[in-house]
Amino acid sequence: MSVARLNRQANIAEALLAVAARQPQAVAVVEARSGQVFTFAEIRDRSLRYARFLADSGLAPGQRVMLMVGPSADFIGLTFALFMVGATVILIDPGMGYKNLLRSLAKVEPEALVGVAKAHLFSRLFPRAFRSVRRRFTLGRAFGLGGQSLARARRVKAEFSCYQPQDEDLAAIIFTTGSTGPPKGVAYSHRIFASQLAMIGDYYHIDEHDADQPAFPLFALFSVALGAKAIVPDMDPTRPARVDGKGFVDSLAGYGATYSFASPALWRVVARYCRENDLVLTGMKKILVAGAPVYGELLADLRRILPADADIHIPYGATECLPIVSMESREILEETWPLSQTGKGICVGRPLPGIEIRVIVISDQAIGDISQTQAVAQGEIGEIIARGPVVTRRYIGDEAETLAAKISDDNRLWHRIGDVGYQDEKGRLWYCGRKAHRVRLASGETLYSVCCEAIINTHHDVARSALVGVACLGEQAADDGRNLQKPVMIVEPRQGFFGDRGRLSQEVAELAARHETTRMLDTVLIHDDFPVDIRHNAKIFREKLALWAAAELARRAAR
Repeated sequence: MSVARLNRQANIAEALLAVAARQPQAVAVVEARSGQVFTFAEIRDRSLRYARFLADSGLAPGQRVMLMVGPSADFIGLTFALFMVGATVILIDPGMGYKNLLRSLAKVEPEALVGVAKAHLFSRLFPRAFRSVRRRFTLGRAFGLGGQSLARARRVKAEFSCYQPQDEDLAAIIFTTGSTGPPKGVAYSHRIFASQLAMIGDYYHIDEHDADQPAFPLFALFSVALGAKAIVPDMDPTRPARVDGKGFVDSLAGYGATYSFASPALWRVVARYCRENDLVLTGMKKILVAGAPVYGELLADLRRILPADADIHIPYGATECLPIVSMESREILEETWPLSQTGKGICVGRPLPGIEIRVIVISDQAIGDISQTQAVAQGEIGEIIARGPVVTRRYIGDEAETLAAKISDDNRLWHRIGDVGYQDEKGRLWYCGRKAHRVRLASGETLYSVCCEAIINTHHDVARSALVGVACLGEQAADDGRNLQKPVMIVEPRQGFFGDRGRLSQEVAELAARHETTRMLDTVLIHDDFPVDIRHNAKIFREKLALWAAAELARRAAR
């Protein structure tokens, strides 16, 4: 069964079985750290044995399973095995921090834990969060922490019949990064995964002739299901900005990668390493950059280290709907990036096949039906919503968040991305920032984070910037009762900056004054180390910076 013919209601694990039947001896997975190589037949058989063992041990369809295994052939095999059983795989990024992790567990209530010894130790240290767990399975040495050893799966037959999902049966629960609030568990059905697989394979032309080195472990599953080789890089996926540039580049070349999916933070490290060592990634046909706004400077750097005919794709979307829009680097560099630097936002491209995008009047309230929305004019900034086959339907354990994020349209749903932007005359979508990060002024004007920051980031001593709003005590309230704010621009100096900080603040303020978009930004603060999300090391936690800015301004006023 090819991806194109994979029934949208079929178990997503059937894609692996189909690929393994077609090319059993082709390489499916390479672990860069260990050097181990696994064929599709070996990954298939490993998954089938795990599935048989887990089912025989009492794991049943519909049960929620917390999977806490590092990037590896076992991670891939176990994930497909859980799909085969019909269990719901809970995938939580350990980089979200233990408080968010424990909060997330309370919402989804896993019934089983499949993990390495460290995961089981963590569960013993926080028993309340894991009180719903009834079954435990350990990968590797258990060190007396309990749970059945998955090593026993080697002794069972590689035979198992995939569970056939019904309606919206869940395949997984995947958590958002939590960059604008607590992480939320997104319900992924087998249908959503099948739609994503088809869209990624068709749009980005990925097949059995490709080899992927993904920095995001989950995307190795897509690669294998599409028949491509997945190279598991020797890196900590929760620390992409700390990747070893040499190691990442060496495994790209050594294992024949033709494409790679990673965040801007990782690609900055790779581009710098290649530039310093005069290297070109000659075997690469394409790279994908996602997870945070992608700026023109990075794209220009990446074009210099890739073959002239290689493509750089920037997919846009959210954990709740990915991918929905995409753009190639050449159009950005030649047409849209110069406009971004003047405050027009960042162009993210055109909707993918089957995806519909609308920009509506911004609202901070729940919207029950699409008839209650009003589209904005072309070029006007509004709230971005999307519908299509990759749009998920709900969050787990959070009905209020589901109501706030979904808009009904007969039997279909629109997802409110949480971003603001506009569409241009060419049908392209421009991203202007998160809705929650807009700053509303007493003058009636609204400032949008990405529009302002792209201007400030042109200063040669600024590594990145963040627009935040600080509550103005005594100011009038907006029509919706929300307090108006004083805009503050916070800048993080480039690495190695030892200049006069006061002068830097002054120069940034003067730069802001020269542009209509930022002319009202007369308060500039310097912060040496922005708090950012762990998953992408690029999404700035502006809420934390706003609290810091308020305290800093209060301290200065009290002097």
